[in-house]
Amino acid sequence: MLHELRIENLLLIECAELRFAGGLNAITGETGAGKTILAHSLDLLMGGKARPQIVRPGADEAYVEGVFALPEELLADPELAELRERLPADSDEIVLGRRIAASGRTSAFVQRRSASASDLRALGSRLLAFYGQHEHRRLVLASAQLEILDGFAGAEQLERRRRYRDTHAEVVARSRELAALGEREGARERDLDLFRFELAEIEAAAPDSDEERELEAERERLRHAEGLRAAASAALAAIAGAEDDLGGARGLLGGADADLAAVDGVDGSLDAITERVRAATLELDDAASALRSYLDGIEAEPGRLELIEERLLAVDRLKRKHGGSIEAVLSHGEHCRAEIDRLENAEQLTGELERRLAQASRRRAGLAGELGEARKEAARRLSKRVAAELAELAMEGASVEVSLHPHPDGFGPNGSETVELRVATNPGIPASPLRDAASGGELSRIMLALTGLGPGAGAGTLVFDEIDAGIGGHTARSAAERLRRLGADRQVICITHLPQVASLAGAHFRIEKRAHAGQARASVDRVDGDELVAEIVRMLGAEQNDEAASRHARELLAAA
Repeated sequence: MLHELRIENLLLIECAELRFAGGLNAITGETGAGKTILAHSLDLLMGGKARPQIVRPGADEAYVEGVFALPEELLADPELAELRERLPADSDEIVLGRRIAASGRTSAFVQRRSASASDLRALGSRLLAFYGQHEHRRLVLASAQLEILDGFAGAEQLERRRRYRDTHAEVVARSRELAALGEREGARERDLDLFRFELAEIEAAAPDSDEERELEAERERLRHAEGLRAAASAALAAIAGAEDDLGGARGLLGGADADLAAVDGVDGSLDAITERVRAATLELDDAASALRSYLDGIEAEPGRLELIEERLLAVDRLKRKHGGSIEAVLSHGEHCRAEIDRLENAEQLTGELERRLAQASRRRAGLAGELGEARKEAARRLSKRVAAELAELAMEGASVEVSLHPHPDGFGPNGSETVELRVATNPGIPASPLRDAASGGELSRIMLALTGLGPGAGAGTLVFDEIDAGIGGHTARSAAERLRRLGADRQVICITHLPQVASLAGAHFRIEKRAHAGQARASVDRVDGDELVAEIVRMLGAEQNDEAASRHARELLAAA
């Protein structure tokens, strides 16, 4: 369901926030107050086109945002796989947004991250079904008419269709894999040579991150070998003197040790200092030995620097070629192994894919046959049921035919047939396609009669814009009851001018237009109590001080 709708700077509405309830929600207001702005805001969330000059005068941009409950089955839809990756695993809400600049440029958002209008259409059409006096896009679409028929056929049919969709998706995937294998058959040897060469190159180099770090450190030492050698030599001379002549600091410290040894044991405090001098002597001997080893190491392995440079260059060349890191190089090596295995076994793989495709195709054909038989049976019942529903809506004698036609591709995402609803609004008139046969008011009632005839088919939120135009009296009450019944298991949002409809709503929103500083603005507020009574009185066409109208309004609300 739609939890919240936020609108900013859209035509007359500067700022509005609507928090919808479950069941039937009514939106009312005087003609021209801006009710159609709310309808257009929802159309924008479904990826519809922005009307010219829709941004409120003086504003830089308009913004519409809808917060929807996230149906569990929505993310399981294979067509939404890419969008599914954008949502946190524990999400229970999904936010759709649309921004319209004063220049006319629009941008779309899903979970407040950039998206496309087609993303909104894909999500919006699954979350919300929009029906209106001039907006019948969803009902006249073949897929929507198929939803109506399958929903009417019952929950078992919906489960059968779900299994068919899964199988159809498998057939499509296997067919694509086979096609890809066929396309690559001609280039198989070339690809094998390439993958084998690249794998051999990687295996020969055998890059290793630890080794790379060690070699880089050794290269730095060897690049600065002369400076390091000079520093170590000078330090060794300072400690041990030139060519081990016992000069330098070691010779001086040895002399100090000899002088102190002459009085060893005479004074304990001096003996402690003597021990420290002897320890320092040992430290200098160790440092001198380490410096000699270091100098010997620098002199060893002529050409070592060139070998290290060549090794690091080979590794760097692989990194630049295969992703920029050793991890990426190793990953590419695994990819090469997998591709070599796949291509070397392409004939066997082709046979396995063909076997799986044949199995999936047989399952699909069987499920399609079951779907088709159930649809034929449901089509006959639906025609009778809709005729009875239309009679309650003052369309006695009107009829709806359900025509099933073979799918042009043999099999489609929903079965092996397409569905077309054809209507005859009066007895003796040939049935015509729904989009051509009915006037606005008649089509509104047909939509009421058709929508919600089955369990769980279609979107969880139904929006009706002026769906009750052209009807009144007993027919209006029947339409209102029908809308309330729809709201028993779905959310219904109805933009209406009929008090019979508004009085049955669980939540009521009133839109009002006021002039301020020479500029018209519209506000949207939820009303209840005395304010709701006053709004029903207005809808009855009476003055606010009309006691009879107030009494009638209270009776309508009490009867709800």
